[in-house]
Amino acid sequence: VVFLIDVICAFHYSKGDVALLNCTAIVNTSNETLTDKNPISDSIHRHAGPELRDELLKLKGCRTGEAKMTEGFNLAARFIIHTVGPKYKAKYRTAAESSLYSCYRNVMQLAKEHTMVSVGFCVISTTKRGYPLEDATHIAFRTVRRFLENHGESIEAVVFAVSDAEEVVYKKLLPLYYPRSKDEERASLPLLPADIGNSEGEPVVPERQIRITEKPGSVEDDSEDESLELGLGLVGNHAFARMEGDVDKQRKQILQGHLSEAAQQKQHQRNYNRWLCRARAEDLSDIAALKALYQTGVDMCGRTVMVVVGRNIPVTLIDMEKALLYFIHVMDHITVKEYVMVYFHTLTGEHNHLDTDFLKKLYDIVDIKFKKNLRAFYFVHPTFRSKVSAWFFTTFSVSGIKEKVHHIENLQQLFACILPEQIDIPPFVLEYDARVSPIQSSLHSCSLS
Repeated sequence: VVFLIDVICAFHYSKGDVALLNCTAIVNTSNETLTDKNPISDSIHRHAGPELRDELLKLKGCRTGEAKMTEGFNLAARFIIHTVGPKYKAKYRTAAESSLYSCYRNVMQLAKEHTMVSVGFCVISTTKRGYPLEDATHIAFRTVRRFLENHGESIEAVVFAVSDAEEVVYKKLLPLYYPRSKDEERASLPLLPADIGNSEGEPVVPERQIRITEKPGSVEDDSEDESLELGLGLVGNHAFARMEGDVDKQRKQILQGHLSEAAQQKQHQRNYNRWLCRARAEDLSDIAALKALYQTGVDMCGRTVMVVVGRNIPVTLIDMEKALLYFIHVMDHITVKEYVMVYFHTLTGEHNHLDTDFLKKLYDIVDIKFKKNLRAFYFVHPTFRSKVSAWFFTTFSVSGIKEKVHHIENLQQLFACILPEQIDIPPFVLEYDARVSPIQSSLHSCSLS
């Protein structure tokens, strides 16, 4: 265990009900149909209100080890991340460990993707599923610890809500993974289990690792270099591993206008899938840390709201290709259904303005669902110059979204489309709006088309 003060400070535990935590998201443990009756789920449903049950029906279940997200509704938390812990049987211990690891890892991954500041965990391995509490706590602590070390730049706090019985085990194991001093770290080292997983905290089963030797069939010599290990699950999944036609010929046909519309769409989809593969493989934590793109609540029609904060985009200081990858990574699963975007142009400078070439490239690369399911683009606090630029861009470059762009002069206009409690607005935007826009007695109407 390496003593990292930032990681230690990010970790907290609280005795009480996870449903009452005021975090960006809290975690609900359930079954695969998301209808489990357990004290944690019951409390979350009771405090969130009946809308949560309706929303869960739309998710169509959740497999063991997966994590899915809904709005928090009446909770103090903005979101609820739902996950399904494994049923424990001693003879299937390895499978249970891997599934429980996936629960914690996938929750943290969702928190990272949505640039959440804080996450409130319940004990995912419920008593009725039979998982030994101490074994489960080791997996929980090490998985969260490894994630905070490797990917937790944007996460400021992780809170575990525990009962009286669970608190005893948590207090016992806490110093092993989150020592508060060098002395506590040294005292805890001998108490760590032999298996603490790989660099991500994932359980490792040596006999299941596949090795390719230089001479198949020969006995391996331990003195030789370690063999190459491959994950067979990746074979054939890469965009370049599928048989395709002559790419050069297709490009020539496009230039000559001979390629059919269906063929063009197919080629566009292949190109987007390559970008998506890159986005999922690349470390984009530096872009996520900017907090320039994030998911918030829903609009008056129940559509997901995505926020872009222009002032948080230092165009001249960041790798814009990585910014494009991050946009694809975050938005890919959002755009499968209708959504709206809110862009805060508030107090932006020249160094925050995206050039038209980048925006055109983004528009050309993204999947058709991005454009089809975008119902409205709210441009908040525009300037005369930005209005002119937007008109030219949507008229001559991306005319397909022109009717969806709405210029919003003040937050009161925005609140006619999205309730204040459904959108996280940066403090500087609130301060600016209060200073330059007097409160309107009659709200301007806002298109909800």
